[in-house]
Amino acid sequence: FFELYFLMNIVYTVTCSQGQFPLTQNVTVVEGGTANLTCRVDQNDNTSLQWSNPAQQTLYFDDKKALRDNRIELVRASWHELSISVSDVSLSDEGQYTCSLFTMPVKTSKAFLTVLGVPEKPQITGFTSPVMEGERMQLTCKTSGSKPAADIRWFKNDKEVKDVKYLKEEDANRKTFTVSSTLDFLADRNDDGAVVSCRVDHESLNATPQIAMQVLEIHYTPLVKIISSNSWPEEGQSIILTCESKGKPVPEPVLWTKDGGELPDPERMVVNGRVLSISFLNKTDNGTYRCEAKNPIGRNSTEYVLIVHDVFNTLLPTTVIPSLTTATVTTTVALTASTTTSATAISTRDPNALAGQTGPDHALIGGIVAVVVFVTLCSIILLGRYLARHKGTYLTNEAKGAEDAPDADTAIINAEGSQVNAEEKKEYFI
Repeated sequence: FFELYFLMNIVYTVTCSQGQFPLTQNVTVVEGGTANLTCRVDQNDNTSLQWSNPAQQTLYFDDKKALRDNRIELVRASWHELSISVSDVSLSDEGQYTCSLFTMPVKTSKAFLTVLGVPEKPQITGFTSPVMEGERMQLTCKTSGSKPAADIRWFKNDKEVKDVKYLKEEDANRKTFTVSSTLDFLADRNDDGAVVSCRVDHESLNATPQIAMQVLEIHYTPLVKIISSNSWPEEGQSIILTCESKGKPVPEPVLWTKDGGELPDPERMVVNGRVLSISFLNKTDNGTYRCEAKNPIGRNSTEYVLIVHDVFNTLLPTTVIPSLTTATVTTTVALTASTTTSATAISTRDPNALAGQTGPDHALIGGIVAVVVFVTLCSIILLGRYLARHKGTYLTNEAKGAEDAPDADTAIINAEGSQVNAEEKKEYFI
């Protein structure tokens, strides 16, 4: 019986020892925060628990404090758990902590305490204001005290800039790091007013990054543009030319010129600030108009070529209505001629023409001239035909017997006929 009892006691002791094993977890805490260290045992037969630091100094033995450190406090002490807290954690507290269960043999469990170094608020250096357009800018963002090393990112108006230089250096305590990043670019007028930000990301910041910002101020020469109110100016109309100038500092009032000189007609060409108004346009207004703007950085100008067009008229097709006219010329014969003597022209004015402006009706004038020429030609032809066909009469005297006369006087005396007795003859020319 005694041997059986002893054997059962050995089995019970071995079983209990196999079920007694401390359990711990690694802990990560931000510098300055509080770390909670917990050691648990599922089965414990009144065996003591103990916490010790990386230097193997006992912190707590069951519920009894062994190290005089006001930052270390007891959270819970029982046969199944021993929990302590370390407040205001520093980087020097980082290391491996040990929980011991005093069985035969002693069983231990390790818990590693990681302390995160919080990066300092970043600062941007190398910034000057204002900056002239075209100058090179080098901005450096720097932060120290991070553990592990922090990450730095650059943004311009919320758009990330990738082309940057990154540098990481270990601090003197050989635990934390100093990180810097440099942004290098040429100043451009489009960057004026842009917000350049340097953002530090680190796991100790709980997804709330630290940000440093600078607003860029870029000075540049004016940019000039002329806007016309009339894309097809015609005679008699008006036009407004607006000179838009943008620069920093703000450009002075603009200067208007025409063909390299002053405006020739101040009464019609009125300048009001950046606006040039020209009324009652005519051909003399054609030319090159220049707008010039300047500021302390420099000056710039642009040109506008004005071409005044003729008033545009649209005429409807002309309709000619002929009429018949009969002309009779009476001599010895009667003739009948037919001519076109009248025409009607219909024209329509351009609805877009200026009020009060009229132009000659060229179609009507041309029709009248054509009719006059046609009637004149017809009259000349009829008159010629009449003269050619007119009948005429005339007398011819022939001296008979004159062939045998010795001389002219004898021929006259011996002539058979004379003016008195001459026989009248008629000839007809057909």
